[in-house]
Amino acid sequence: MKISIRRWFWRGAAVLVCLGVATGFAAGASGPHYVVTNDDALSSNSVTFYTVGANGVLTLQQQVQTGFSGIAGGYFSANRVVALDDESQECVYASNAFTGEIVGINVITQAVGGSAYGSTTDTGITNGVGLATNAQYLYAGFSDFSTIGTFQVQPGCSLTFVNDTSVSGLQGGIVSAMAIHGNILIATYNDGSIESFNISSGTPVSNGDKQNSTGYLKSQGATYPNGIDITQDGHYAIFGDTSMTTSIEVSDISSVKLTKTVYYDLGGSINSSNIMLSPDETLLYISNTQGDRISAAFFNANTGTLSSGCTSGKLKNYVSSWSYLAGLGLETTTGTGEVLYVAEYGSTSGIAMLQVTSSAGTCALSELSSSPVADPNSPGLLSIGAFPPRGF
Repeated sequence: MKISIRRWFWRGAAVLVCLGVATGFAAGASGPHYVVTNDDALSSNSVTFYTVGANGVLTLQQQVQTGFSGIAGGYFSANRVVALDDESQECVYASNAFTGEIVGINVITQAVGGSAYGSTTDTGITNGVGLATNAQYLYAGFSDFSTIGTFQVQPGCSLTFVNDTSVSGLQGGIVSAMAIHGNILIATYNDGSIESFNISSGTPVSNGDKQNSTGYLKSQGATYPNGIDITQDGHYAIFGDTSMTTSIEVSDISSVKLTKTVYYDLGGSINSSNIMLSPDETLLYISNTQGDRISAAFFNANTGTLSSGCTSGKLKNYVSSWSYLAGLGLETTTGTGEVLYVAEYGSTSGIAMLQVTSSAGTCALSELSSSPVADPNSPGLLSIGAFPPRGF
């Protein structure tokens, strides 16, 4: 599912990769604590920083201009902002879809540290530019010609372009979401197929495991994986499906390759394109992107199995201000994450804030009285992240 840059409508492909890849906790408990957005603005794009206050309440602090320009739409799964918390530097990276420029922002100074372009065809005018990063490399999924660009992370939050890798799904689909763990990069395509790559040398090299997902085959193409998260030990890859229900798939990747996915139909709200594990891996948060609620499923990190959990009530201002739910973020890097943040795409974009409680096999997601906080800089908010990011 994607969001049109001119109007909102079902187009058949969408999701999220989780909010970013962390490497360490340089910021620490007493360091800077922000939620950040890629505003995806049509003329002059920006990243907006929100401070995280008492009880997880957000306050808009500063807008940082990133250049020309966003597209106010595209794939939910193309995560346009990621955070790097390394021992040597603290950065936020954001993509400008129209030009394909990747911009690095110093978290401490909230100033642009550098930017880089890929090749001349590396743009995301059709569906955006998704990102994934570790301490050495940043990877950009360019939707116009379905390439994964490799950029080397440099001091000062700058980047150097290395090369492109052309990719496509089994049915000719283009790259949608990406996630990294160690030396493996996993990608979804907008056609029901998935693939993993070895990134031990920087540039992605296919592991030869491209395959259609179980959900895609079972539904005869009506369900397909988009959003991706990977467990802390690298044993399981989890996929959030674009579907008429809340559908999740899990692949055992302990062999450092994808295996046949196990399909879970958790029922409930429409679509499960954006997903994210809680820091303690007990809950999988699910953004029901075409609905008005957020779901959580219980996850067993030892067995890779899922079971039904809880669903929020209808989030405030549905239809009157926003029409789609998208990217996810968390208040803390421990436990359940405490407060869950959700991007709201609409004429009045914003970030919903939900308190998470979980105990004795039950859970609850309750929207805070001060939710949502507006993002006046975004004509269509799809991607958010947190700094410091979750530790895996």
